[in-house]
Amino acid sequence: MPQAETPIEQPKPKRLLSLVEFRRKYSDREDRYKYEFNNGIVEKSPSDMNPKQLFIVKNLNRRFIQTQAFADGGELIPEVEQMTSAVQLRRPDISYWTANKIKNADESISEFAIEIISPTDNYIKVGEKRREYFRAGMKVLWQIIPEEQSVYVYTSPTQVTICEGGTICSAAPVIPDFEIAAEDIFAK
Repeated sequence: MPQAETPIEQPKPKRLLSLVEFRRKYSDREDRYKYEFNNGIVEKSPSDMNPKQLFIVKNLNRRFIQTQAFADGGELIPEVEQMTSAVQLRRPDISYWTANKIKNADESISEFAIEIISPTDNYIKVGEKRREYFRAGMKVLWQIIPEEQSVYVYTSPTQVTICEGGTICSAAPVIPDFEIAAEDIFAK
């Protein structure tokens, strides 16, 4: 008599969340993680901004306050929720907000953002997110890699300038006078 096969247990499919559910459960969480929404799926990643990297943010802000964008009421703000599509919500590490976007609590994508890339970031996901940002209307994206002391300045998903040492990183055309040498970003 043939023996009955033991059924193979299938993994349960992930339950998809609505954007409303995501915001209720994850928007105000204060733990060691950053939560983003991607077509019903919660993407959880370590919030890698640590005290050892605060000098990067300090250096960027010290330079930004010298710009006309700052004089006009613009700000560089960390981890603000932004809709990159009807089904995707991201939180860039730092993004540029005009006075008008701040006043209107505008959730559309920032035209300029900065991501600080850590060794735990997935290379494929970093590229997917970069393409997503530009599809949503971003004009300039800086990807800062502290371990390399380099900054990848994207003006489209495929147009990139790699800045190291004295090479100038520019946020033009979004903030034409926001320029800083890569080495000055990493100065302690």
